[in-house]
Amino acid sequence: MSGTVEVRWHGRGGQGAKTGSAILAEVLFEEGKYVQSFPEYGAERQGAPMKAFNRVSDRPIRKRCSVQNPDVVVVIDSTLLESAGTTMGCTDGTTYVLNTPLSPAEAKHRLGLGADVKVITIDATAITLDEFGQNRPNAPMLGTFAHIFTDVPVESFVNHFSKKMAKLPEKILQANLRAIRRGYEEAHVG
Repeated sequence: MSGTVEVRWHGRGGQGAKTGSAILAEVLFEEGKYVQSFPEYGAERQGAPMKAFNRVSDRPIRKRCSVQNPDVVVVIDSTLLESAGTTMGCTDGTTYVLNTPLSPAEAKHRLGLGADVKVITIDATAITLDEFGQNRPNAPMLGTFAHIFTDVPVESFVNHFSKKMAKLPEKILQANLRAIRRGYEEAHVG
């Protein structure tokens, strides 16, 4: 990683975009990075579209506004792929991390992205339905970040979550840890 990496999350209230953004910042902070994490809400209600943001750098971050030109776009609800302005402010250098059963090539076509744009797809919904019986996609989405911040192994995400959420019932904690690992292992990079 060189310079500052800006991340914009798209999700719906209650799906964990805000929490995912906060946990990403905590993990990267523990790895020695300077970080920011903050949400932006429209209508503050469960199911309403919302955004969360991260900035990550190897030096102090002075910028304090929302992310307009993201280096990474994370979409944790596939219904927002085309409707939430996910590509707004993006360039051919933007990396997309998408919760979708689509392949990276199919997602690029659906979003009208060029062939050289990096897209990581993960069916985080299927993973969480398998692990928890409900759609809570932020845990597998966190695992995919080890493909972006390659100097931070997926085990850093697993270990942090294990410590942070130690009071969860053991069965739920273990399901989350498996979901994070699966998010890394089952991601399709294209």
